[in-house]
Amino acid sequence: MPTSVPKDDTHSHNNQNETEGTKLLLADPKTAILRLSLPVMVAMTLMTLYSVVDAFWVAGLGADALAAVGFSFPLFIITIGLASGLGTGGEAALARMIGAGDRDGASSVAMHTILLMTGLAVAVTIPLALFAGDIFALMGAGSAAGLAVAYARILFMGTFALLFGEVAYALMHGEGDAKRAMYAMAAGAVANIVLDPILIYTCGMGIEGAAVATIIAEIVAAVPMVYWLFVKRDTYISLSLRRFAPDPAVARDILQVGLPAAAEQLSLALMTLVLNGIIVLISSTDGVAVYSTGWRVVSIGLTPILAIATAVVAVTGASYGARAYARMESALRFAIRLGTGIGIGLAAATFILAPGIAALFATPEITPELTSYLRVMSLVYPMVGFGLFSASFFQGTGLGARSLTITVLQNVVLSTLLAWMFAIDLGFGLSGVWWGVAAGNAIGALLGYAWARRYTAGLRVRQAGAAVAAA
Repeated sequence: MPTSVPKDDTHSHNNQNETEGTKLLLADPKTAILRLSLPVMVAMTLMTLYSVVDAFWVAGLGADALAAVGFSFPLFIITIGLASGLGTGGEAALARMIGAGDRDGASSVAMHTILLMTGLAVAVTIPLALFAGDIFALMGAGSAAGLAVAYARILFMGTFALLFGEVAYALMHGEGDAKRAMYAMAAGAVANIVLDPILIYTCGMGIEGAAVATIIAEIVAAVPMVYWLFVKRDTYISLSLRRFAPDPAVARDILQVGLPAAAEQLSLALMTLVLNGIIVLISSTDGVAVYSTGWRVVSIGLTPILAIATAVVAVTGASYGARAYARMESALRFAIRLGTGIGIGLAAATFILAPGIAALFATPEITPELTSYLRVMSLVYPMVGFGLFSASFFQGTGLGARSLTITVLQNVVLSTLLAWMFAIDLGFGLSGVWWGVAAGNAIGALLGYAWARRYTAGLRVRQAGAAVAAA
């Protein structure tokens, strides 16, 4: 981080190695957020499509195969969560260095992030490969245990490629190069969609073919990013092991956002477990099916808002590094306006189309309840951005613990507490769970936004005071 206090909305121009991406980060925040978020929306949409197609082809192998993938999924999600958290930490620290005009510092952040990713890959791959059978036995996989082990052991052989892809994507996004990162991720998603039926059925590999397709897709996504970062070297960051000098302060800067960001993913899993427990108390397993299916649909619908949140991390980080606090505040306000507008449109479409969407994703038995869930949750869409963007804002400024606090407050504390209160204490049943989750998210989002605005106001007051003292 820079130690001087330059005039607001300025940054160092002594670096002659700026790229189009870094110029974008330090330009008009509205333009930066729009241009960074659009490629992410495309990449996220393709990844969602891949997940749907993957589930479709595996389902053709039978119930045990589908269950095997289901048992492997939590382990896969945890791994991605750890990688995504580390990538977010690297992205935020990199953007702050870019804002400060420190290219060497940015390169050091990138190299530290990649080496931390390598350590994480080793730490995850070895135990999962060695103890996969024991893990699935403890999870109660039953007759699906053998298929789950076969699938997972192959899948986790590609852990390094998976983690590298997540981290490299975040680093390129952190320096404003979202478009090329999108191309790489899109290539991986398309490769998986094409390879799944070929390896699973044409080559007769079954569920192992699905795992091999995933690994190949991860490599396909990683290869162009390896080329851009290590061979073509046309990025702002310069990666070199020979010039690398370990620095605990840099690692700490990455992890103070990366670890809380990873914990946020785990907190969402905790929320799911608690809500499933509440639902089982008041309903049958059909209620759990409604919630799991509904949450998946909601996650797909919120893709544009999630994409904007990733842009807020980079833009906020660069502005914070440049001590351009007014621009940082402007970025947050614009993201909120944009997210609210998109949320209103999504809410209206979801509320009107809920019966049709529910029929598409669910069996006739749970379609009415899923329709109710979608309509209740659609009402909170306009508020979602307040919490997500505030959490991303704090990640960009290096305050990962505050981002984690907002997420935990929304999902673990308020959502589960209000779901219990509405469903059990007030006797509203399943609809009470849906209203509790919606209310918890809305209240937590507004509290997070108030906290972020108070923080920016404090920064600007201190900056103005320092300017007066220096005059």
